[in-house]
Amino acid sequence: MKVLVKDQLIERDEAKVDIEDRGYQFGDGIYEVVRMYNGTFFTYDEHIERLYASAAKLDLVIPYSKPELRKLLDGLVKANNVGTGNVYLQITRGVQSPRNHVIPSTPLEAVLTASTSEVPRDTTLFENGRKAILEEDIRWLRCDIKSLNLLGNTIAKNKAHQAGAFEAILHRGENVTEGSAANAYIIKDGALITHASNNFILEGITRQVILRVARENGIPVVESGFTLADLAVADEVFISSTTIEVTPIIEIDGKLVGDGKRGPITKQLHDAFTKEVLKQCGELAVN
Repeated sequence: MKVLVKDQLIERDEAKVDIEDRGYQFGDGIYEVVRMYNGTFFTYDEHIERLYASAAKLDLVIPYSKPELRKLLDGLVKANNVGTGNVYLQITRGVQSPRNHVIPSTPLEAVLTASTSEVPRDTTLFENGRKAILEEDIRWLRCDIKSLNLLGNTIAKNKAHQAGAFEAILHRGENVTEGSAANAYIIKDGALITHASNNFILEGITRQVILRVARENGIPVVESGFTLADLAVADEVFISSTTIEVTPIIEIDGKLVGDGKRGPITKQLHDAFTKEVLKQCGELAVN
């Protein structure tokens, strides 16, 4: 398998990370995961816009123009013959020696790395849903930046895994924010309710598509957030991300959501999302 390091395609086992790279030392960097269906990027531009926006919030200089970055990623995808899968890319601020918390006034040479993986669509995930747990949101206050600092996310995700669940739904006090690796939504009385897009959540690209198709299909969208009490009486609950699309949550902390099956609006939204994928990428393969 080929990977991208800076502007070079090399073999995976040849890739090296400098021990004084600020991404390695401080998590000082950003990343994106872009989905591919049938060898075609889905919502590529939106992901790259978010990448550059995250960089700007951290005063991190990306050393490539958007067309240059696209050319590099296209080369990676072609080299690995990616079908349905993910392209992971990250950019760190670069190598600083000796190690110092203070960011140098003169920009370092940022380090781009990227890799690919085949990740087929799992229709059982979308149709049957998964279990979740509740977990206090202990992350920092700039969750709108897609940074490499994911320790709070991984702690929550691992607790879910240990509990036999798929995801941890996070909350700050009584207010639900999102999942450990996904945005979170409830359906109540026919309306889709989710957290406002601010510093407490990551503005998911899949989330953007879902909210747009919901409005286009006449589903009321409320971005005022919801509480744990709202979650407990929701008609439907689902989560979304680049890879899991629109995934129902059928049980939370051992209590069924509704009748424990995917709800009709969640299905409607996933059907609408799938149509968006078809428009960009053509016929979908399933496992």
